[in-house]
Parts: sequence; structure tokens; C-alpha cells
Amino acid sequence: MPVSRWPRAFSIAVAVLGLTLAATPALAQDLEPRAYSAAPVGTTFLVFGAGRSNGGVLTDPSVPFEDVEATIGIATAGVGHTFDLFSRTALVVAALPYGRGHATGRIEEATREATRVGWADARTKLSVNFFGGRALRAREFAQAPPRGTIVGVSLTVVAPTGQYHADRLVNLGSNRWSYKPEAGISVARGQWTFDGYGGIWLFGDNDEFFPGASLREQDPVVALQGHVSYTIRRQFWVAFDGTWYSGGTSSVDGVDKADLQRNSRVGVTASYPLGARQSIKGAFSSGATTRVGGDFNTLSIAWQMVWIRP
Repeated sequence: MPVSRWPRAFSIAVAVLGLTLAATPALAQDLEPRAYSAAPVGTTFLVFGAGRSNGGVLTDPSVPFEDVEATIGIATAGVGHTFDLFSRTALVVAALPYGRGHATGRIEEATREATRVGWADARTKLSVNFFGGRALRAREFAQAPPRGTIVGVSLTVVAPTGQYHADRLVNLGSNRWSYKPEAGISVARGQWTFDGYGGIWLFGDNDEFFPGASLREQDPVVALQGHVSYTIRRQFWVAFDGTWYSGGTSSVDGVDKADLQRNSRVGVTASYPLGARQSIKGAFSSGATTRVGGDFNTLSIAWQMVWIRP
């Protein structure tokens, strides 16, 4: 495959990195530039990443916690593979995070703290590019003209594999299944790429919520993302990111909580090549507005390698 075609193959690897770097305290805070870019079928990605989030947590006013601060470190391994799905390019990715979280807060003037170390919830994602996403092998892909517009859909699934203790309020795992169907569009114009996604997080019930036998239910969260990226040179690009999400009111044993989320985040992402098949990616994001939930600053970095089957 000609070296000049590698930049387009690297773009789709961001979907793997998105799962890797998005292992943050709130699912709706995801920021994934170039998640629906094109790549030849038979492409495999391997990613190792690490991230750190720290900041305050704005809680339900009825909860007797004040001045809650948290620091969360995540190390993640991710893998992805593109394949032909009814003549469309499809991508399946999986990520398994391991984390350490430390939280402090005040309860009735007494300071409490908690530290958790272990596995967080695993993620998988299947995406399919419908418009502008005809399945092509490496040689066909290298000869095809660049795709100006791509429209795709995806489904993310978060499994309850993380460390969870029903008698503790602070946990790395959520003890429930979560799903996010999403639609996205990517438009390339010269060195610029414009991305927009819209999805909705759907949550299963946690029937072992604190203090151990309570039932916690949560309403869906609508999440929107927008990205503008600029390719400086081959395989080297920078993106400016933004997301807005709303919803997620919860109830415990039928009692509604005042925890409606209506938050936004902004960030920047950069990807830099390390030879023909490797690259490194860094990202920073921060809360722009936070009503309820984590008002975090998040810094992450990841290394990726790509293999393309002829």
C-alpha cells in the first residue's frame, strides 16, 4: 500500500482511541474526533492509553455530601478491526480499562475519603459507514478518490465488568449495562475535517445500589458532539472538540433525585506520526458548564499501531 494513503487509514483508528481515552467518570463526556473516517477493510489497530481526570463533583442537593473532589487515573488497552458488512465498511472496537480513583468530601462537617483500584467497565463499539463508506480492500482503497462526506451509525455497549461493591457509594464499575446508539457525519474539505455526532445513552438498572439492596434507575442522556480538525501534514492533525449532553435524572427505590445533567465540555486533540505504522495522540478537555456531575479536567495520551491486510 503506498505510504501516501496511510493518513486515511490512521484516521479511523481514532475510534479505538475514542474508547481508550473516553474511560472517564461520565460516559456522556466522550470526545471522539474523526470517529467515522474511512479505512480499508482488513485494517487492525492496537492502542495503549493512559489518562487522568481531576476536579469537583456537583451532586444532587438532597445528598448529604459537600465539597466532593475526585482524581481518577485510567490505563486502557484497546483493539479494533475493520471488515466488510454487506458491502459497507464496518469497524468493531473493544477497550478494557484499569483505574485508580480517589475521592474526598464532607458529610455533616466530617471529611471522608475513599480510594478504589481495579478494573473499570469494558466497552465495545460497532460502527458502519453507510454513505461514502463502500467496503474496499487496501489496493482498491489506495486507488479510490478521497471521500468528501461520510455518514455512519454506531452502537456502543458498556458491560458491568468493573469493580463494584454494593455496600460502597464510590465504585469504579457501574453494575449495569449501558448502550449508546449514535449517528455521525464527517465532511472533509481540503485540509479541514468537520464532524458532528448525535446519540443517546440508555441505562440498565442497578439493583444493588448503596447501601446494598436499593434499585437505582436512570433516564436517558442525549449527547451531541462537534469537531473541527486541521491536517498540518501527513498523519499530523489537530482538532478542536466540543460536546453537550442533557438528561440522566435518576431515582433510588422510586424516589426521584434532583440530578438532571445539562453540561458541556470543550477540548483539543492532536495526533502525531511515529513512522509509517505508529502514531501518538494526546487530548485535553475541560468542563465548560456543569449543572450536576463531574466538572473535570482530563488529560490523556495514547500510542497506536496499525496493520493493513493487502
